[in-house]
Amino acid sequence: MNWQDHIERKPGVMMGKPVIKGTRVTVELILERLGDGWGGEEILHAFPHLTREHLHAAQAYDADSLRTDEVVFLDG
Repeated sequence: MNWQDHIERKPGVMMGKPVIKGTRVTVELILERLGDGWGGEEILHAFPHLTREHLHAAQAYDADSLRTDEVVFLDG
């Protein structure tokens, strides 16, 4: 899955958050719905302009983002 084909970030769209290209649906919203227990079909029904590929792209974007996170532990 090449999430770059489906997700973009633009400063003037949703404050620069990653969105499904050509929409104002954020990756965050999709992941929140999945985390709340929504199934893919429920999301697609609520947002009929999305496709299953968009849902996969949101998850791939998230995985890529986590892969590049750096964790710093501070002694305290």
